[in-house]
Amino acid sequence: MTGTHDLPGDAARHRPWPLCRRCCGIALDLGSARTRVWIAGKGTVVDVPTVTFPGTGAVHPVQRGTIVDTPGCSRMLRRLLGHRLPRFTRPMVIVTTPVLDGVAYRTRARAAVEVLRPRSVLTVPSARSIALAADADMSRPLVVVDIGAHLTEAVLLCDGAVTDAHRTAVGTSDLGETTTPEQIVEAVVAMLTAIRRHDRTSLAAGALRRGILLAGGGALRPEITHALTARLKAPLRIVPAPHTAAVRGAARFLQAAHTHPSTCGPLPPVARPR
Repeated sequence: MTGTHDLPGDAARHRPWPLCRRCCGIALDLGSARTRVWIAGKGTVVDVPTVTFPGTGAVHPVQRGTIVDTPGCSRMLRRLLGHRLPRFTRPMVIVTTPVLDGVAYRTRARAAVEVLRPRSVLTVPSARSIALAADADMSRPLVVVDIGAHLTEAVLLCDGAVTDAHRTAVGTSDLGETTTPEQIVEAVVAMLTAIRRHDRTSLAAGALRRGILLAGGGALRPEITHALTARLKAPLRIVPAPHTAAVRGAARFLQAAHTHPSTCGPLPPVARPR
């Protein structure tokens, strides 16, 4: 995870959620097709199309895994969350990010969430969030494939860190006259082949033999999963509720970060009854 704001010297002291009354926390998955938000104590409260309405028509501020309209994202987040957050609190925010968009995506995402007046913002790669949501063993090399609506990523994680990653700008929303399930499968196979070819150790090969962790809306499409299983000849492990795995994993990161000594001081002493 990457921190983006320095906390005050007298960092606030917090109890674990839901006991903490001094702040709130938000896990945010800002996808090209859908935005999903988890709020501490409330669970997933938002699962809506990623769209804003600045004038007479709809505008999509995130396209193919890239934030193209930061002010539009801010307007959308204000509309979706402004009335859901406790008054006079500054939330801790965890944002999932595509692995290969790097600094540009994180910078724009941080700018977009400033509308929520966060006290801190952390970012986490979507592949790592997915692995956490699946309770995967991240002490061993792991391959995560995320087939989204507009973007597909294949990522090799070692000890939870991204070792190699590939992406293709195609997803389930492209299925139709110009894109077939077989083309998405071919793209995934090509990315996995590249990961194995680029790895000069046996980490990728071992991870592929143990099985591929599959998430995203594509994991709900039998025509894709069956074809992948046949082509890869390797175990395919589908994450429970794969379309919401990223935000659920981010929520778990958020819960851990909330009480970590680096982001909040020790718990206040418990008052004893007189």
